[in-house]
Amino acid sequence: MHRPLARAPLRSVADYLCKSKHSLLLQERRNVAENLGFYRALMTTKGVEFLAHGTESTTRSLQMKIVDSLRLGERSKASNLLLDLGHANHSLRPDDFVHILNYCSRSPDPLFVMETWRLMEEREIGIDKLCYLLIIQALCKGGYLEELAVWQQNLSAVHEIWEDYIKHYSFSIIPLRKFIWSFTRLGDLKSAYETLQNMVALALRGSIFINRTAEGKLYSSRLDIPIPSNEALGSMKFHLEGNEQSIPSVDSKKFNCFPSNIEQCNLSMENSEAESSGISWVSKSETMPVTKILRWSFNDVIHACAHARNCGLAEQLILQMKNLGLQPSSHTYDGFVRAVVSEKGYNYGMEVLKVMQQRNLKPYVSTLATLSMGCSKALELNLAESLLDQITESPYPHSYNACLAACDRLDQPERAVQILAKMKHLKILPDIRTYELLFSLFGNVNAPYEEGNMLSQVDAGKRITAIEMDMARNGFQHSHLSMKNLLIALGAEGMIRELIQYLRVAENLFCCNNTFLGTVMYNTVLHSLVEAKESDMAVEIFKNMKSCGFAPDAATYNILIDCCSILRCFKSACSLVSMMVRDGFYPQTLTYTVLIKILLEDENFDEALNLLDQAFSEGHDLDVLLFNTILQKACQRGRIDVIEFIVERMHQEKIQPDPSTCHYVFSAYVDQGFHSTAVEALQVLSMRMLSEEVGTHDEKTQIEDDFILAEDSEAESRILQLFMNSEENVAVALLNLRWCAILGFSTCRSPDQSPWAVRLARNYDTRKGN
Repeated sequence: MHRPLARAPLRSVADYLCKSKHSLLLQERRNVAENLGFYRALMTTKGVEFLAHGTESTTRSLQMKIVDSLRLGERSKASNLLLDLGHANHSLRPDDFVHILNYCSRSPDPLFVMETWRLMEEREIGIDKLCYLLIIQALCKGGYLEELAVWQQNLSAVHEIWEDYIKHYSFSIIPLRKFIWSFTRLGDLKSAYETLQNMVALALRGSIFINRTAEGKLYSSRLDIPIPSNEALGSMKFHLEGNEQSIPSVDSKKFNCFPSNIEQCNLSMENSEAESSGISWVSKSETMPVTKILRWSFNDVIHACAHARNCGLAEQLILQMKNLGLQPSSHTYDGFVRAVVSEKGYNYGMEVLKVMQQRNLKPYVSTLATLSMGCSKALELNLAESLLDQITESPYPHSYNACLAACDRLDQPERAVQILAKMKHLKILPDIRTYELLFSLFGNVNAPYEEGNMLSQVDAGKRITAIEMDMARNGFQHSHLSMKNLLIALGAEGMIRELIQYLRVAENLFCCNNTFLGTVMYNTVLHSLVEAKESDMAVEIFKNMKSCGFAPDAATYNILIDCCSILRCFKSACSLVSMMVRDGFYPQTLTYTVLIKILLEDENFDEALNLLDQAFSEGHDLDVLLFNTILQKACQRGRIDVIEFIVERMHQEKIQPDPSTCHYVFSAYVDQGFHSTAVEALQVLSMRMLSEEVGTHDEKTQIEDDFILAEDSEAESRILQLFMNSEENVAVALLNLRWCAILGFSTCRSPDQSPWAVRLARNYDTRKGN
């Protein structure tokens, strides 16, 4: 057990440096060195007694073993011993680490001091001023001061260090590089960009010599250059505050001048171009370290653009690199691709990949993964999988999850099996997102619009059990989305008993801690119960939901109003609408659709049409589902008058028909024996379905030649391919028109000029006039 009363409040080094009245960072380096020398002399004078706060540490022996291991270069052994020290049975104090910190400050060893500090924080060991001083000394001497602020996620500390730096020192390229690194790690893209421009300006002003330490570390000779004036650098400023002109707004994705295609971003530059631009210094051997540092910093900012999804700034930086003669590396392109694909799409990213291939640059795994995810998002699965095939190893499943999500959207579970096989072959472990998609893909067996049966329910149960067992093996519990997808799958299969069982599991996992998730879970179950016409059970679940303190939302009320259509009780539905309004939720288009559906169960067409007018007068966006609800019941009851009125109302409201619209209208005429009218109506509605896809006369002619009037045996196959591309409405419309042509009916080029359409428009105007 720790001793909470004896532990001082834990403060970050950044806070200690920034808030202290006599902060070390606000002094000249000479003063810092003097202060550190003073404390070092004090420690030498007091010896072990000072280090141990007056008592010999009980862990001194283990500390000395760690120090000896570090001296011998056995860092792994030192790390293991440090872990042993951290897992000591007795309470640990700051002096149990002070010998280690002291050695790290003298070496210096900034990496091991951060490892030690991290362990102290994990064990909640209060850090006293002596430990702080030793940590600061190790990090300062090791050149990790900026990293220390970043590690603490303290952007304000980095800015204070920057302000202190520009106040007391001339600019040097190595510190600027560290500040850029710090700003990008903390998400300050604006400051990173401005500092990068300062670095470029410094490099262009004169010769900079980069030397190496004995250990091979780069450092710059101190340049006694005054801070350049604003006139010398144009709009570039060295202070990071109040400078809105030196960087385009990071919130804006549009810039005034950027390349319209990737060829303009190709960085292959002839030497003559560089010479004529006055940038011949990049080709000189003595400045190659400067070139590398500039490229590293450009890479940092471009990768920050990827995190910020700032495509425009990434393109600007690529062009600036071209102007400077800096050749991008694979790392540069990795950040650039991730920055641009999110906004410009996978096609733009593929052009970047071609540029890399021309320059014989091997793309990173993350580059290929980003492009594959972009292709999956666009449902280009063939290209997405071909990119995945180029990845020989990957520790992350994100790109594969994107492919699985595309398979889910396209309803292609068989293809998803192949992707899972690739993951298994590469030994890529799934994450919770993978399992969320698996429940959606494989939780139910039947295709959409097919009902479950005993055999499919048994198969679905086996699949769900297998997925859950794999989750358990990999240490995952259900997320709210995986549970929701599981509940949806059970409802789609009609597995009501299992649905209620898993609702209880969901209540224990999520509902007690998050009322919002609880409402979502209940809505999922209620919807499945209503779809299965289990109205009594739905009412019981709703009562239980309210008794447990979960407030219904608009979706809950709409589901329950739909439940009233099963009970055929319009009065109860109206009561629910009143409750809905009292709770602050107003009726939506879906609400009116359900209310009209209830009225139609009693064949009350007049009142249903009045309710339709009320929905329109209240400004609701009427959709095809609402009109199809009326058409379906009118078709069943043979109400041709209602059907013709609704079809023309849809046309007046510019609501495009769908396959269900065509089915109800065609079936109504056929049932009444009006076969010619049925075909004419089918033609008109099918052409209206294509109206948004086909505009010009040439396009219509091409459609007729390729699909409707084509005599080759592959015409139907071409139409069915549209189904595979999720263009169901277009495919159905083309099949309808081709079938009408086969029957010998001429194609109607202008559907509004059809005698049937003209008659509907005339009758509609007459009825509205009355």
